[in-house]
Order: sequence, then C-alpha cells, then structure tokens
Amino acid sequence: MDNQDAKFGFTNFAETWNGRLAMLGFAIGLVTEYVTGQGILSQIGLM
Repeated sequence: MDNQDAKFGFTNFAETWNGRLAMLGFAIGLVTEYVTGQGILSQIGLM
C-alpha cells in the first residue's frame, strides 16, 4: 500500500484529525455562544 493511500478512509490518521477538528468546532461553538449570549439555533435564525 502506498503512503498516500493510508490517508483516506477509516484510518487512524483520518480518525485522529476528525476528532481534533470536532473538538475544535465544539470549543468554538461554546465560545461563540458565550460571547454573543445566543445559542446556535438563534444565531442562524431558527429560533
């Protein structure tokens, strides 16, 4: 298997980055809610 092929699909590399980006997105969402005083649904106009 080529080194490039290992970066696609359900691999440790992909899952590690998926987890890191999910944690970053969650933290940004919490900070945004704290700063604006509105939940995510209010910010995008659904509530």
